[in-house]
Amino acid sequence: MSTAFASLSLSADQLTNLDTLGYKEMTPIQAQALPQALKGFDLIAQAKTGSGKTAVFALTLLNKLDPQSFAVQGLVLCPTRELSTQVANEIRRLAKHLPNVKVVTLFGGQPLPPQAESLKHGAHIVVGTPGRIHDHLGKGTLDLRRVQTLVLDEADRMLEMGFQEDIDAILYQTPKRRQTLLFSATYPDNIKTLSAQYQNQPLFVKVESVHTAQVIEQRSFICAKEQRLEALQQVLQAFQPRSAVIFCNMKVGVREVTEYLKQAGFSVKALHGELEQRERDEVLIQFKHQSCQLLVATDVAARGLDIEDLPCVINYELPQNPDVYIHRIGRTGRAGREGLALNLLTESERFKLIDLEELQTAQLDTESIHDLAIHHSKPNIAPFVTLCILGGRKDKLRAGDILGALTGEKGIDGKAVGKIDILDQTAYVAIARPLAKAALNQLSQGKIKGKKYRVWQLH
Repeated sequence: MSTAFASLSLSADQLTNLDTLGYKEMTPIQAQALPQALKGFDLIAQAKTGSGKTAVFALTLLNKLDPQSFAVQGLVLCPTRELSTQVANEIRRLAKHLPNVKVVTLFGGQPLPPQAESLKHGAHIVVGTPGRIHDHLGKGTLDLRRVQTLVLDEADRMLEMGFQEDIDAILYQTPKRRQTLLFSATYPDNIKTLSAQYQNQPLFVKVESVHTAQVIEQRSFICAKEQRLEALQQVLQAFQPRSAVIFCNMKVGVREVTEYLKQAGFSVKALHGELEQRERDEVLIQFKHQSCQLLVATDVAARGLDIEDLPCVINYELPQNPDVYIHRIGRTGRAGREGLALNLLTESERFKLIDLEELQTAQLDTESIHDLAIHHSKPNIAPFVTLCILGGRKDKLRAGDILGALTGEKGIDGKAVGKIDILDQTAYVAIARPLAKAALNQLSQGKIKGKKYRVWQLH
């Protein structure tokens, strides 16, 4: 079986775009699923997060898209806002060779009217959460009668979150003659039922669902319950990860850990379900920009959180469900890179490791936190600072425009500019910390594409 994208029945323009984006060889899930999906088969694909599944359904729906028709032709249902945004951005990247493809995201935490207004001007692909998409259908602002490709991404998670009724109502309003692609990390009975109800003779594709010890090093430290916070600080000082996601089981734990680490001098942000959408976006962007080094999160972030080259995941508390543990540590060790998973647990929680060992068919040894040597006492300082620009896609701003404004006449060195993210109404640029003030002055006093924009630093 060929693993080259060039072996697929895709247009020459799409293959060129894939090559430009760095898509050379297909991942196992892509090699197994893409040829069948491109032939029009319904699929059930079981694969871990980070396996490359987004490209499978994105390329499938783009392959038969008609850009001349502004009807909704592709619909992707996701469990969370973060995953919806990530998926939409990847579809836009993969659609660069097509003229004027419009991808609209629909999820809660934002007012309905602006979303309805965006839909009124036409959309080719809609990506969003079942609850908000159901809301738009109820108000008549979304028409799904022309959908050719329907995607249920992380279907098991959507069912866990109670979206079954919304999914039923949404799928009822799509054509019966459509291609349905179902992606799920696990394959419980309710997923089998969902498939039987909405898919037509689907092909089943499965790739390795657990992470091998060779890719992710897992180390577990025993500590007293009342010393868990101090143990976390000790782990961070001992391993000094460049960046890490720290998982807690409850929101109260996220707040407690975040406050403790801030007081200890760490560069840290919290991510949980109570944040407004703008706050969530900015937290994730700062973390991706390396403007903050630690992200403390509940399991709302365990899926759909796509952080490129994340070196470390820390389980401040082990989850009750072993599958959740697999999804958590799956954030690191991606794309063949090595990863590190660090676990804190008490003596009474040792039984949880037995379930994890059975799931992974690997032994997980424990160490005492008191035996962990600390080589660095001071927390690292985040290497970048993120600047926010009050202008975005709707102002037709592009990354090149921002880079040009920063490095133009008497500007800063281009090597000091990191990642650039452009949203609908705002844009974010990472600047090496020593040059942050100079970059802020350059943008505040100058112009971007001949226009002045308000610019400030995120803290």
